[in-house]
Amino acid sequence: MSDAGVPLLRHGPPETVLPPEPDEVRAALAAAAASDDPVASIGAVCERWPESLEAWAALGETLESDGAPRALAYAAFRTGYHRGLDRLRASGWRGSGYVRWKYPSNRGFLRALSGLQRVAGRIGETGEAERCALFLVQLDPDWPPDHPGAPGPHG
Repeated sequence: MSDAGVPLLRHGPPETVLPPEPDEVRAALAAAAASDDPVASIGAVCERWPESLEAWAALGETLESDGAPRALAYAAFRTGYHRGLDRLRASGWRGSGYVRWKYPSNRGFLRALSGLQRVAGRIGETGEAERCALFLVQLDPDWPPDHPGAPGPHG
């Protein structure tokens, strides 16, 4: 066993800030949300830009508020969450450190994770819901249960 202390960074754990979504994606999402069939329109945005975290979060939220089967919202949120992990790793995240809501470009990932937590709880996947809740607080210690991104669509 070593007598060396654990090295701590003076400024705390590292923060990761994801790059913003392209303007083209944001414009397509805004148009899709305002369409007569937002589920199909947002789904088309997901198909065109499958790496868009905002698109997957929006699809999950729209499915959730539309009364669609919960499994569909769960799948959209899970896709956004996994795409988000890929994007975080590509941005230098190494499995720990902050990914805070205060940075708008992180919100697609956090919305997907929060949605996954919500829907997992609703379908009885309590272990998944608890893991997601813990992960949210680890990523952003200021994340309360009533966080603007947590409770409802398009937080």
